[in-house]
Amino acid sequence: MLARRAGNLSLTYLIVTLFVIFTAFPFYWMLIATFKTSPDLYIPSNNPFIFNQPPTLDNLDLLFNRTNYPQFLVNSLFVGIMVVLITLLLSVPASYSLARLTGRWGERLGILIFMVYLIPPTLLFIPMSRVVSILDLRDSIWSLIVIYPTFTVPFCTWLLMGFMKSIPHDVEEQAMVDGYSRFGAILRVVFPLAMPGVLTVVVFAFTLTTHEFIYALAFITSSSQKVISTGVTSELIRGDVFFWQSIMAAGIIVAVPVALIYNLFLDRFIAGFTLGAVKG
Repeated sequence: MLARRAGNLSLTYLIVTLFVIFTAFPFYWMLIATFKTSPDLYIPSNNPFIFNQPPTLDNLDLLFNRTNYPQFLVNSLFVGIMVVLITLLLSVPASYSLARLTGRWGERLGILIFMVYLIPPTLLFIPMSRVVSILDLRDSIWSLIVIYPTFTVPFCTWLLMGFMKSIPHDVEEQAMVDGYSRFGAILRVVFPLAMPGVLTVVVFAFTLTTHEFIYALAFITSSSQKVISTGVTSELIRGDVFFWQSIMAAGIIVAVPVALIYNLFLDRFIAGFTLGAVKG
């Protein structure tokens, strides 16, 4: 029995170790490539996993001082925050209303809203460009703030419906009996109970906006208005010349904070998706 337990424990640790190596290797590769010189990176005889030559800071100098990468970070952060706020303002009341709608109409409308999210952006960016032109938002990050909620709100509304359905009616009815209005009951009782779903929506909407490429490429051309997804590729890929080290630096600077946020809210994030799938 002891030998069996030891074998199972060793197998578990082995699987976990292999999984950690598999998931951490991209970050290690991006980090080490950031400080590699070009000869160290491109000579085939060099070991790609260590520094064969002294590391250098020239790649970071190229990224921060000879491109608009700091501006790309500011633009992406601003767009992400604005889209998250708009998504919450629309999806939270919409999901509550659909969850509390009696009969099958609430579920049917929720599925119909979710189907909007399934329409590929390649079919929508032409009519969306017309909307951007009418609003005179061409070549401005405000065009992304207007367009991105069209695909974050439908999915987030459908996701939050599962949380709203999991909250019993008796809870808010008791709050209303105690003197709260319906809005007060929603704000002080329902909203705190739905916080795992709200955090899931925040992480999902922010991540989706920072990784979006098609709309950002179609609506923005000037360098000062670009976001990370298009700015890095346009300024660090010049013809057939790829500045790989600076590209890796740009990637890891964005990836590490996102990875930390995911780990900090991992439990709530998983609860958000599982409860939304089961209860929705």
